[in-house]
Amino acid sequence: MSAPAPSSPVVVEAQPVERQGEVLTDAALAFLAELHRRFTPRRDELLALRRDRRAEIARTSSLDFLPETAAVREGDWQVAPAPAALEDRRVEITGPTDRKMTINALNSGARVWLADFEDASAPTWENVIHGQLNLTDAYERRIDFAGPGGKSYALRPAEELATVVMRPRGWHLDERHLRVDGRAVPGALVDFGLYFFRNAQRLIDLGKGPYFYLPKTESHLEARLWNEIFVFAQDYVGIPQGTVRATVLIETITAAYEMEEILYELRDHAAGLNAGRWDYLFSIVKNFRDGGTRFVLPDRNAVTMTAPFMRAYTELLVRTCHKRGAHAIGGMAAFIPSRRDTEVNKVAFEKVKADKDREARDGFDGSWVAHPDLVPVARESFDAVLGDRPNQKDRLREDVRVTAEQLIDVASLDARPTYEGLRNAVQVGIRYIEAWLRGLGAVAIFNLMEDAATAEISRSQIWQWINAGVVFENGEKATAELARRVAAEELAAIREEIGAEAFEAGRWQEAHDLLLRVSLDEDYAEFLTLPAYELLG
Repeated sequence: MSAPAPSSPVVVEAQPVERQGEVLTDAALAFLAELHRRFTPRRDELLALRRDRRAEIARTSSLDFLPETAAVREGDWQVAPAPAALEDRRVEITGPTDRKMTINALNSGARVWLADFEDASAPTWENVIHGQLNLTDAYERRIDFAGPGGKSYALRPAEELATVVMRPRGWHLDERHLRVDGRAVPGALVDFGLYFFRNAQRLIDLGKGPYFYLPKTESHLEARLWNEIFVFAQDYVGIPQGTVRATVLIETITAAYEMEEILYELRDHAAGLNAGRWDYLFSIVKNFRDGGTRFVLPDRNAVTMTAPFMRAYTELLVRTCHKRGAHAIGGMAAFIPSRRDTEVNKVAFEKVKADKDREARDGFDGSWVAHPDLVPVARESFDAVLGDRPNQKDRLREDVRVTAEQLIDVASLDARPTYEGLRNAVQVGIRYIEAWLRGLGAVAIFNLMEDAATAEISRSQIWQWINAGVVFENGEKATAELARRVAAEELAAIREEIGAEAFEAGRWQEAHDLLLRVSLDEDYAEFLTLPAYELLG
């Protein structure tokens, strides 16, 4: 165990990792303690409100726009103008903050890098600390990386680098290695606090600023808490109010009904909203999991962005953002190019291009990719619409009219769950969880870059199909026994594929067991990452 000097209010309960002292200075830990004591009690109240709201959804199987915030939706207000570094966001790349990814993402040609401490990062203590170090090293231009075979990686000139927008962990996750007054500090406050304290002034000096993506927000009250944190933090380190900018992921179904209110709460710090599609589907299943057959989703790959309820969500997001002067950022292109299969690449690139063309035509100001090779594809789609303009916030999309019912009209889909969809959910779930338990949060599986949202929707769909009594096209009924059989077959197939030695060296059995636990338990786990974190080294 390591511990800071006796003067620190934070207890560090972790084996030290290299250069840890550079991050966990007494001053940084004192800031974390202030954040924790001031804001964790409200975080706890908001998590309780999430549970209350979920109980109400279970009772009514419905959601609506909030009557008590109608004045906000009808009011005449705008978010603060975007800083120069975030005015043009036509392509954003996402990925974890390991050293190689830090260099590749900054060099990728994307305008923005989502430096991810959340779904694309497994929160090992080493990842938490070294991710912070890698970002600071990049800002100070003292980062390089030597790969296998002697290939070296170094930063391009500053003017060619992506602007960093950092994503901390969601509100539900605690950081067990840091404790204040006997309690674990929320991971969101750890990630935000260390990054902000270490880099806010450094980023200002570089002509940018401390910019953030806020994950898994479920209400405008949660956005209000973040705004209060930003106000306090800026005063604490002595930088001007409004220096922080936050883009909120609309990746929960409840947040979709509060987009305007979320922007309003953050209006002095808001930079935009993002359509986070995989977590959004997970949130629909989670919240309406006992709502009957009309809420049963088909295979996840059958739910495209042209599905009516997904189209309602994305068009409302563009309309809301542009009405309020904010950026609308589109969803992830998760395809990973193959160095061996040109035909797979050709088909996938065509799909990515069609997806990005649609987003650009619909009015989005930019979109996400998961691999540097996709940056030119997405840029071409947005260049064709934007030309030399930095964004299309002037496209107000006043033609868009979305009702409360349209956002949850899952039954409008023609597709139905398939046996192969069950098998794919099991395959991806086991493979992703095994990598996560080894400290990898972004994992290439079947030519797609998968993150924690993938595993969440996989296990949620297994749970939903079983509890809804889905019968697949082959006549088999979704049951716990069928899921166990498919999982056993997949485990055996993996052992055959990689060999007994590699299998035993991995964490495959644990991954298999955890997937079945969170897929089959009657008491649905709120987040897969909570029990998974208990197994993380």
